[in-house]
Amino acid sequence: MTDRIPTGSKRLDEILNGGLLPNAINLIVGVPGSGKTVLSQQVAFQNGTLERPALYLSTLSEPLDKILRYVESLKFFDAEGVREGRIVYQDLGEQLGQMPLEEILASVDRFLRDIRPGIVVFDSFRAFHAVSSDTTTFRRFLYGLVRRLTASATTAIWNAPYTREQAADTTEFAVADAIISLDLKQVAERELRVLQVLKVRGSGYRSGEHSYRVSESGFDVFPRLAEIRIEGRYQLSPDHTATGIAALDELLDQGGYWAGAATLIAGPSGIGKTLMGLHFLYHGAAVGEPGILDRIVSSFGWSIDDPNVSVLSRGVVDVNIDEWVYELIELAQTTNARRIVIDSLPDLMSAAGDPTRFREWIFSMTQRFMRAGISLMLIVEIPDLFELKRISEHGISHLADNVILLQYVQEGPELARALTVLKTRAMHHRPVVHRYEITDRGFMLGDVLTLTR
Repeated sequence: MTDRIPTGSKRLDEILNGGLLPNAINLIVGVPGSGKTVLSQQVAFQNGTLERPALYLSTLSEPLDKILRYVESLKFFDAEGVREGRIVYQDLGEQLGQMPLEEILASVDRFLRDIRPGIVVFDSFRAFHAVSSDTTTFRRFLYGLVRRLTASATTAIWNAPYTREQAADTTEFAVADAIISLDLKQVAERELRVLQVLKVRGSGYRSGEHSYRVSESGFDVFPRLAEIRIEGRYQLSPDHTATGIAALDELLDQGGYWAGAATLIAGPSGIGKTLMGLHFLYHGAAVGEPGILDRIVSSFGWSIDDPNVSVLSRGVVDVNIDEWVYELIELAQTTNARRIVIDSLPDLMSAAGDPTRFREWIFSMTQRFMRAGISLMLIVEIPDLFELKRISEHGISHLADNVILLQYVQEGPELARALTVLKTRAMHHRPVVHRYEITDRGFMLGDVLTLTR
């Protein structure tokens, strides 16, 4: 792979197979407000040096002083770099309003000769269309500009306020060596920013739409999880992880779940799903296996200050599942987590917006944690209180190695809680219905129930 130009976003570089193409034309298109200017400046500040500065040329989109005023509020802004000349700002806006494109090329020649930039940003490139008298004049200008940039071994970034469809009909689309599309999409009541690489000449890249966020920290990307299916025999660790409930370990025959397995806990509201997750998590903490709970912990003699337990709590109103899962992955790596409890999946389903996208996401997440040897517990609330007719939406249960069903059983005027081990992969279990109670000591398994209709 040839050397690449880092973007200042590690995960965007991964999508681009290492970064932007060097000594090439990199086109960034997107609707107004999608973050083209922020990304362009982030690349400039990431790569500008005294020997090969980054040259930022504004045109007719925004006044240069406005661009500078905004970039000063971003964390990647380097005032010393601007003073020293590692990043050089120039305004072509006034010239574009008064000079023909041939004279603009003469100005570019002077910049390339005097500044010797390693990177040149044109913001926005669409302005050259606006001042061009006809298509032939613009094509001649475009040819002359590309020839100059190529001869000077300069990496060019052109950004332009096109939609993906509009960009495909432009001349610069055909000339560009790499094309990144930024867009704002409406998913139900949410606004989602998505990035898609449309072209990287002579190189592979990660396809599909990837969500991103623009903040004071700059441009951060969250590549869609798309794990490759593992071929060959299904491998599980020979070790077992205890559930934290002694009687349940006995039902599972081998004394707990396989290490690195995914377990689905399904049941109606108030049945004790979260408590079962806490037993699993805090037992792991007690035996030196760090864990992560995704929600607020209610204590049954456990301490939220346990150094082996981390809490990742997010509201469901504006959660981005791609951003969330990368935060979870990074926390798991930082804490060396061996157990993760996600409470609950329906919140993430609603945030995904698209059932197909959610199935791909949940498959990829379970595959990633399985390969890392991390035991995963997924908690799902189901609507039926009695005589449950389904386990989960969107085919989640087939991804789980173990499925535990919690349900209510009516005994006269009272409701009893009941547990059944429905599935264990590569392990024997006892598929009987057990009564259980929730006490101040937590989850207590009782005798076997006989269900009658």
